Amino acid sequence: MNEAVEGTSLPNESALKAAGSEHLFIHASSHRALANDSGKRILVEGRGALVKDIEGKEYIDGLAGLWLVNAGHGRQEIADAYARQAGTLAYASSTQATTIPAIELATRLAELTPGDQATAFFCSGGSEAVESAIKIARQFHYFNGEPKRSKIIGRRGSYHGATYGAMSVSGTRPISEPYHGPFMHGVLHASPPYCYRCDFRQSFPGCDLLCADQVEQIINYENPKTVAAVIAEPISASGGIVVPPDGYWPRLREICDRHGVLLITDEVINGFGRTGRMFASDHWDLVGDIMTLAKGLSSGYAPIGAVMCRPHVVEAFEGGNKLSHLLTFGGHAAACAAALANLEIFEREDLVGNAQRMGLRLGQGLSGLSSHPCVGDVRGLGLLAGLELVKDKDSKEKFAEDGAELKTLGEGLARRGLLTRVGGVLPLSPPLCITAEQVDKIVAIIDDSLTEMETTHGLG
Repeated sequence: MNEAVEGTSLPNESALKAAGSEHLFIHASSHRALANDSGKRILVEGRGALVKDIEGKEYIDGLAGLWLVNAGHGRQEIADAYARQAGTLAYASSTQATTIPAIELATRLAELTPGDQATAFFCSGGSEAVESAIKIARQFHYFNGEPKRSKIIGRRGSYHGATYGAMSVSGTRPISEPYHGPFMHGVLHASPPYCYRCDFRQSFPGCDLLCADQVEQIINYENPKTVAAVIAEPISASGGIVVPPDGYWPRLREICDRHGVLLITDEVINGFGRTGRMFASDHWDLVGDIMTLAKGLSSGYAPIGAVMCRPHVVEAFEGGNKLSHLLTFGGHAAACAAALANLEIFEREDLVGNAQRMGLRLGQGLSGLSSHPCVGDVRGLGLLAGLELVKDKDSKEKFAEDGAELKTLGEGLARRGLLTRVGGVLPLSPPLCITAEQVDKIVAIIDDSLTEMETTHGLG
C-alpha cells in the first residue's frame, strides 16, 4: 500500500490529494482528475450557502452541491436527527417491515405534495425514483388489463438520471449513446418547450404550443394502447433551465388524460422550494399521476428519494397485485429521520418564501447582465436560474463545451469565489437560505467573469 494512505488517517494536504487522485474515481470524471483537473477540489466545511476547500478558500455554492443542499450546509440538527435514529434503529427490511420515521415522512409528504398524491414509495435517490416510477407505471397498466402499454415518452434535453432506465428516458442520447446504447426498448422522445431554441422555428404564443401537441402526435402514431407514460421535468434543470411557456402544462395534462397515459412529473431537482414554491408543479396547479422526488428531500444529509402516487395508481396494486420491485435501502429509517428534520427547517425558516424573494432578486440581477455580448438569454424561476451563453446573439451560435472561452469563464468564477458548472448554459441553484448580499455577490462575480472572458478572447 502507498505510504501516504497507510494507517487510520492521512497526514497532510498533499498526501490527501495524492491518495484521492490515485484511489478515488470521481463521478463523471477521468481517472486522477483530482490531480489533473483544476476544477476539482477537496471541500472540508460548509455553512449556509458557503463552502470552504482544504486550502482555506471560501466559495458561494452556486449549485447547492448538485442541485440539492436546499436547507444549506452545516445543519447540525439534521445530523443529530440522523444519529439519534441510527443509534436506535438505522435500518429495517424494506420488504418485511417498516419504521416510525418512514411512516411519518410518507404522511408528511402526502400533506405537502400537489393534489391527491398521497402514497410514497421510498428509495435512495433520483435515478432510483425514476426507475421505480417507470416500473410502477408499466405494472399499473398490466394490472388494469392493458399489458401492451409499455412505451415511455420523454423529451429531448431533459435529464432524469444515470441508471439504465433513467438514462434511457433522458433526452441526452448524443452524450450517452456512444458508451451505453442500445437503450431500453420502447422509449420515445418529443421536443422540449425550449422557446429560445424552438425545434419548430416558431415563437410563443404564435406557435400554439406545438411542442405539447407533438407528444399527442407521437401517442397517436404509436397507438395509445401501447403508451404507458409521459415523463417530464416541470422545469428542465441540468438540460438548460428551460421554463415552459404558459399553457404548456395544462395542455400536456389534457393530452395524457385523453389517451389514458400516466403523467410522471420529475421533481427531483425542481422540488422542495427550489422554484419559489414547494414544488414546481404548484406554479401550474399541475398534479402528476406519479411524481419523483429526491435531492432537496433531505438537502443532501442522507441519500433518499421517493415516488409519490395518486390513489387511482396505487389502487391497481391492491389484493394479490403486488408491486414487482424492491430496493434494499428504500425507507431507510435514519435517512427518513434526516428528511423530517430537514422539512421542519423549511417550515420554521420559511425557506420556500426566501427562495421566492431571493429568486426575484437574482433574476433581476441576472437580467442586468443581458447587455453582455455573450449572454443570449436569461431565464429561470425562483432560485433555479440560468444564463445561455452564445458567441453571437443574432445567430445564437454556441461555444464549444471544451473551448478556451468557457474554460476562462469557469476559472474566473472559481477564482472570484463562485462554484457552479460552466457550459452552454451557466446554471445557478444556490441553497435556499442564501442572503441578499450573497445573491448580489453572485451577480457581481458573473459580471466580472464574463467581462474577463470577453476581453481575453475578443468577444463582442
